[in-house]
Amino acid sequence: MARTIEISDETYEKIKPQLLEEETIDLNTLEEMVGSKWFIRTVTYHLVGKIHKRIGNFFYLKGASWIADSGRFMGAIKDGTLNEVEPVGDCMVSIGSIVDMFPWKHELPTQQK
Repeated sequence: MARTIEISDETYEKIKPQLLEEETIDLNTLEEMVGSKWFIRTVTYHLVGKIHKRIGNFFYLKGASWIADSGRFMGAIKDGTLNEVEPVGDCMVSIGSIVDMFPWKHELPTQQK
C-alpha cells in the first residue's frame, strides 16, 4: 500500500540531497551515446570525455582527460571527485578496449591535477 507524506518546501529543500533519484539511460545503439559524457575504463587506462562521434570501431572524444588516479570510485562517479587528471583535449578510444563505462554527470575537468 503506497502512502503519501506532505512536507513543507523548506523541509524538502533540506532533505533533497539525501533523496535517491534513479536515472535510467535507454540506449539501443552505440550511436545513441554520441553527445553524452562518460567515464570510460579500458583494459589499461581511464578516460573521461564527451563522445563527439563514432568512427568505425572508435569513439572520438572531445574535452577528454586521462585519469591517472580516480581516487575512491564511488566519489568519482557520484561527485566527480578525481585525484589525478591530465586534460588531453580530443582523443580517440578503441571501443574494443573498453571494459565498462559510466555516465559522467559533472563538468569535464579542464585543469591538470
